[in-house]
Amino acid sequence: MSTVAVTDATFDAEVKNSDVPVVVDFWAEWCGPCKQIGPALEELAAEYGGKIKIAKVDVDSNPNAAAAMGVRGIPALFLFKDGQVVSNRAGAAPKAALQSWIDEAL
Repeated sequence: MSTVAVTDATFDAEVKNSDVPVVVDFWAEWCGPCKQIGPALEELAAEYGGKIKIAKVDVDSNPNAAAAMGVRGIPALFLFKDGQVVSNRAGAAPKAALQSWIDEAL
């Protein structure tokens, strides 16, 4: 499974109403740290298979979702479980740190 592009219009359906936990990555094309963690998130999406969903929200194209979550800087990662935020973190991190954060939150 790969990451899922989520928009303002699909945020509730893809994230809040998901039947599996969702990691949401708020990012932008021009953001260097966002590009750094992109490949790690793709790998994690494949490794976790159907156990979690990794969603990516482009803040330039979808400002409403980012504003609703209070995103002030990117990359910003939020982990949703049963429609609620259970954990969040900001900034780039190595794949192992991201995986550890996800595992702890689940």
